[in-house]
Amino acid sequence: MCFCADVSHPCFIFAQMSKFDKNFRRCSGISSTAHQINEEIRDKEIRLIGDDGSQLGIMSAQEALDIAEEKNLDLVKISPNSTPPVCKIMDYGKFRFEQAKREKETKKNQKVIEVKEVRMSPGIGTNDFNVKLKSAIKFLEDGDRVKVTVRFRGREMTHTEIGEELLNNFAEGCSEVGTVNKTPKLDGRHMAMFLFPKNAK
Repeated sequence: MCFCADVSHPCFIFAQMSKFDKNFRRCSGISSTAHQINEEIRDKEIRLIGDDGSQLGIMSAQEALDIAEEKNLDLVKISPNSTPPVCKIMDYGKFRFEQAKREKETKKNQKVIEVKEVRMSPGIGTNDFNVKLKSAIKFLEDGDRVKVTVRFRGREMTHTEIGEELLNNFAEGCSEVGTVNKTPKLDGRHMAMFLFPKNAK
C-alpha cells in the first residue's frame, strides 16, 4: 500500500483517479514499471494530469506534450492500462532520482538475517560450552538465526545421545532469547539443531 502525502506525486494521483476509473492500476506498480515519456507516447487520446495534480481532461498526446514543453517538464504515462491512458506532467529526471533514493534508503534499513553456526564436540568442556553459548545468545539478540552442530568422531558415534543431550542443554541456555526451530537431528557424523530469535518477525 502506498502512503504518498505529496498531491503532485504520481502515487497520489493514482489514488485519486482510481475513484473514477476502476481499471486504474494500483500505485504500488509505479515503482517497478518503466514509463513511456514525451515522444514515446503516441496514443490518440490520453487523460492528462498537471504537475500540480489538477485534472486537465482528455486530449491528444501531442497536445499534452506541447503543454509539458511549455513548462519545461516531461510528459509521463503513469497508467497505460487505463482507458484512455493517463499521463502526468512532471520533472521525470527528478522523479527517478527521488525514487532511486527512496529504494536505496529502504534497502539500507532492511535487516539481513544471517545463519550463524556454532560447532561443538561431545566432549566439550564447561568453559568452552559457556563461551559458545554466550556467542549464540549474542547472535540471537542481534536477530540472527543459529545452527548448533555437534560432530562425532570414531567411537563417539555409538553414543549420539550425548550429543543430543548437549544440544538440548544448549537450547535451554538460549531459551530467554531464542526458540528451537528444528530439533536435534543426526545427519551422518553431525547432529544439528536450529535456533530462531524470539523477536523475529
